[in-house]
Amino acid sequence: MTTTDVFDHGDGGYQPDPDRETTLLLDAFFDHLAGTVRARALAGDLVPRMRARHAELVAANAHRVVDEPARHNLRLTLALVAAYELLRPVMGRADAVEEVREALVEPMGDELRAGTRAVLDAAPDPFAAMVAISRSREEHAFGAGFTFEREVGEDRYLLSVGRCFYHDVLAANSAAELTPVMCAFDANWIEEIDPRRHGFRFERATTIGLGGTHCPFHFRRTGAAPEAG
Repeated sequence: MTTTDVFDHGDGGYQPDPDRETTLLLDAFFDHLAGTVRARALAGDLVPRMRARHAELVAANAHRVVDEPARHNLRLTLALVAAYELLRPVMGRADAVEEVREALVEPMGDELRAGTRAVLDAAPDPFAAMVAISRSREEHAFGAGFTFEREVGEDRYLLSVGRCFYHDVLAANSAAELTPVMCAFDANWIEEIDPRRHGFRFERATTIGLGGTHCPFHFRRTGAAPEAG
């Protein structure tokens, strides 16, 4: 199915499908890296070696699967590790981190931004729609590998992530420096929140990956009615 919203947010009843969504992300990730390898005239077998290393890492880290969401989060996180391990010797640490970031964030960025924009613009209450998506993802896409604290009110949904499965996996595999790459992926939906248009604002002052003690995902109504689309 071809759509501007590959994660099927548009019907207002979104529930994550971690298997499907992770597979889409992984295919896009390795396809982007294949383009990088060609553009930089690197060894032609580099991406197949990344995929092989990815499979090895997933098997070696199988004990970290605490529930079904963790199974798919592990697949995604260790793809970054596999790519980083093979890119770092040929292009250096900083460039390898940046190439991994681009391969995760950019390929599906347009679709994610369009999907977020479509949901928020169509929702009678964009704040409530975004909170519902967040709650669904907390349960079905993140699961027990993460810990959450919540402060909930009519005008706010203040979510704090105290433990991040992504960071734990990366740190255990000597690649904690990649955690900000996972954080950067969220910009694809964060940037589509327009407080004047949608009647709420989002704040994330820090993340565990950026040295914080937790990751705050704070949604607050602005007090103004959303603008008509």
